[in-house]
Amino acid sequence: MDAVRVVAEPRRREILRLVWDEELSAGEIAERFDVTFGAVSQHLKVLRDAGLVTLRQDGRKRYYRADREAMGPLATYLQTMWATRLDALAELAEQAERAAQGDQAEQAERAAQGDQADRA
Repeated sequence: MDAVRVVAEPRRREILRLVWDEELSAGEIAERFDVTFGAVSQHLKVLRDAGLVTLRQDGRKRYYRADREAMGPLATYLQTMWATRLDALAELAEQAERAAQGDQAEQAERAAQGDQADRA
């Protein structure tokens, strides 16, 4: 299967993101999803067959890691996509924080005005 088609599936992209910088066991990967272990195992097989992840077996455990070199330009695209999403998430968090601070300032101002009205 074509690597672009493989990563078009959102769960496979998420699996790649999880194993991008660290090696994880199949069980550790499966714990992060709301689907069965078997479903995650199928996704891992597709990723492995496409050459996008490497597999290391240690006893009964299977460990996966993204194979960035095998991905070629696709690796750069994925990193850029994830960074863009993180940047957007950070911006949303900052906006929410500014809005919360504005609400707190507004509440404090109303409370101060209420105190002045009580004194009058």
